[in-house]
Amino acid sequence: MANKVQKSDAEWQAELTPEQYYILREKGTEPPGTGEYEHSKDKGEYRCAGCGKVLFRSDEKFDSRSGWPSFWAPAEADAVETETDSSYGMMRTEVMCGDCGGHLGHVFDDGPNPTGLRYCINSAALKLEPK
Repeated sequence: MANKVQKSDAEWQAELTPEQYYILREKGTEPPGTGEYEHSKDKGEYRCAGCGKVLFRSDEKFDSRSGWPSFWAPAEADAVETETDSSYGMMRTEVMCGDCGGHLGHVFDDGPNPTGLRYCINSAALKLEPK
């Protein structure tokens, strides 16, 4: 727990845009099809918009036609954490940044090989670092 990024609500609000704050700290979502990275084919690493941790790589990105950027695996096993999300009367698996706990999106079991997973992630929770 010592390596976790911990900031006050006021610090997060001062550092993030209103949309980033809504998604990362209030577990919101951007409307489908509106995210900056949904159709991006640029090579690089996708970092947490809140703390800068490398979360996903362009090599694991695929077009899921879901309306959000999708990845079949995180960059490293500890890049993200998951927990059960039963909001809105649904049972889903929430995906959060492994360092700051920011809400990223959800993971589903309808993705491509080799994992069969689809990490459906909000663009506003990410920052692409080109490679």
